[in-house]
Amino acid sequence: MDLSRRTLLAGATAAGAITALPAAAKAPLAGTQAAGFYRFKHGDFEVTTINDGFFVRPLAGFVKNAMDEDVKAAVDAARLPGNGVFIPFTTVVVNTGAKLVLIDCGNGDSGAPTSGKWMANFKAAGFDPKDVDTVIISHFHGDHINGLRLKDGSAVFPNAEVMVPAAEWAFWMDDARMNSVPEANRGGFMAARRVFAPMAKDVKQYDAGKEVVSGINAVAAPGHTPGHNVFMVASGNKKLMCLADTTNNPHLFARNPEWQAVFDMDGAMASDTRKKLLDMAAAEKAQVHMYHAPFPATGFIEKAGAGYRFEQAIWSSAL
Repeated sequence: MDLSRRTLLAGATAAGAITALPAAAKAPLAGTQAAGFYRFKHGDFEVTTINDGFFVRPLAGFVKNAMDEDVKAAVDAARLPGNGVFIPFTTVVVNTGAKLVLIDCGNGDSGAPTSGKWMANFKAAGFDPKDVDTVIISHFHGDHINGLRLKDGSAVFPNAEVMVPAAEWAFWMDDARMNSVPEANRGGFMAARRVFAPMAKDVKQYDAGKEVVSGINAVAAPGHTPGHNVFMVASGNKKLMCLADTTNNPHLFARNPEWQAVFDMDGAMASDTRKKLLDMAAAEKAQVHMYHAPFPATGFIEKAGAGYRFEQAIWSSAL
């Protein structure tokens, strides 16, 4: 058979002519996506990733230390959707058998039209907010904490203990520090107060290097924010590194680990932390979860030249 370009184009033209005929399908177009959750076994634990939609950010200036045309080339090479930088959001639920634990909780009802899908997907996965025992926060950026409290002020997880990095609390809840920055730059401080002030006396602060829940250890990962933490989830001989915002979309920032995203508060430190943690994940062959990776946001890290390659986990219908 001749599979020349001319033959293929002729076939495409013929197919186009066929699809131009009136539709005969009896079922209407669905127009919506299926529920965004993915479950896998991790030793004795059960892990579920919960998608919260996405944003598309303007490309200009998104990487502080790279030319926009180089970022555009990387976006095109990765075939990322949208006219800009595609940023998905996916959280982790760990059922240890003793506790139901959330690691970060998405945008809540404060997101843009393309995000804010978390609760529908959480419930579709068979979970109920009242059954959550513990919420562990990696850092205080809004897309990780706003899901704790609705815009009307009500708490989303009424029975959960909330655990936050002590270094994040010290930074974002410091009134003197907030008042020292221009009013236009106080959004992050105000968001932290909206979420945490009503529960301040009950919030538990944890230190990096400590076990926060049995089987889940906090690891300091500064740079993105001062108290940014990631988590090693261990059960049996299985290790899962929940890397939070160690990278933004890994198809850009794992491949180019020196790049500094506009959200990295200390870009050079964030880059150093990124390389250390990705080196660790690659060396230990640990499974990773990356908050801003395309869904289901879990897979493996491999060294690739001067950077790293994120290999998406293979979807399986069996746990």
